[in-house]
Amino acid sequence: MLREDLKKELDNLNEEQLRKIADFIVGLEFQSRSVTQSPPFWQRATSVERSKEFRHWISQLPKNGLSLSDEAFSRDTIYADDELSA
Repeated sequence: MLREDLKKELDNLNEEQLRKIADFIVGLEFQSRSVTQSPPFWQRATSVERSKEFRHWISQLPKNGLSLSDEAFSRDTIYADDELSA
């Protein structure tokens, strides 16, 4: 019964009113889609799948960028000389 009443009401609306109702319906559809979407990849994937995806992402990074020198990774260069003697 409600459906038939709504159809009758729609027939009496002008274009602007119909556009507003169409926008409202689109909003409702968007809300229902966002509620029913599956959880994000990081929540549903196994550790192996996450690792594989991470390595794939890394493989696409630029390879010509600057990197730290080997000295920067050395533990000896992290601390000042006076701290080592203490």
